[in-house]
Amino acid sequence: MLVLLPPSEGKAAGGSGAPLKPESLSLPGLGAARAAVLEELVELCVGDEFKAREVLGLSEGLRGEVAKNTELLTAVARPAGEIYTGVLYDALGLSTLPPAAVSAAEESLLVFSGLWGAVRVTDRIPSYRCSMGVKLPGLGALGAFWRAPMAEVMPRAAGEGLVLDLRSSAYASAWKPKGEVAGRTATVRVLHSQLVDGVEKRSVVSHFNKATKGRLVRDLLVAGALPASPAELVTALRDLGFMVEAEEPAKPGKAWSLDVVVTQIH
Repeated sequence: MLVLLPPSEGKAAGGSGAPLKPESLSLPGLGAARAAVLEELVELCVGDEFKAREVLGLSEGLRGEVAKNTELLTAVARPAGEIYTGVLYDALGLSTLPPAAVSAAEESLLVFSGLWGAVRVTDRIPSYRCSMGVKLPGLGALGAFWRAPMAEVMPRAAGEGLVLDLRSSAYASAWKPKGEVAGRTATVRVLHSQLVDGVEKRSVVSHFNKATKGRLVRDLLVAGALPASPAELVTALRDLGFMVEAEEPAKPGKAWSLDVVVTQIH
């Protein structure tokens, strides 16, 4: 099983250790693209802080994020699983997983990134700020920039098993599973169900969508569940107590769509 995750806007800083070693990152086929984004991002942030904040979509209060990007080549690098914070990663709780689940997480989790393309949770990276929605002056929109290199490496990374796609739309734009890989891919939407005047109303949740996805992945890892297909994933999630409604693709080469329905938001 390969689980595709979005990164988090917030990232842990500090710590101790060696700086980034780009050649050590997973998916080495992304190396040239990573180098191009890294070089332009550092150059942008070193050159003109106001322009950098404008490109990165940062307010005056986040000017420290620009300074952080100027030091990407020398800053401390830590495992990506420690760098990414926020609602999804808090709910996933990588640091509190039992040993067997940690091993499964290291093998199955892949975090998409505007700067790195995609990394494993064990890959050592510095704290940074660069979302997939950024449009760098020289490279253009990162979602579009990453499509060609991702198309080269992701089919192999997907292996032969289930692909559980939990990315947000911005990060999903960098790689869309096609053909046979798409047929064993499942995307997940979280819906909040509540009764209003005796009638069920459903709405898409945002903040708590991330928390639910984090708990979903954690429960699969802790249970040692190894679904090999979207259909097996549906069964596994229902066995874990999730209310899941599945929509099989209408034709081959399309992904499954899963709705996880929650009645309480937390």
